[in-house]
Amino acid sequence: MSNTQAVGVAYADPAVTLVEFQPYTVATVPSASPAGQMIYVSNGAAGNPVMAFSNGSTWRRVDTLAAISAT
Repeated sequence: MSNTQAVGVAYADPAVTLVEFQPYTVATVPSASPAGQMIYVSNGAAGNPVMAFSNGSTWRRVDTLAAISAT
């Protein structure tokens, strides 16, 4: 795989069309430090799946900015 197209601070390869995230649950998410991480939480939106980002201390839902929660 060759990286040829700049995208933010990473590179996109025309042969790669998706990014796959390891699934976590609210109970298994890693530390939120350092800030800037992104994860998939299978039950983080009141039991529903959601993408979340780290602000350095808390995992936040990308859709509402609320902290992730299984309930």
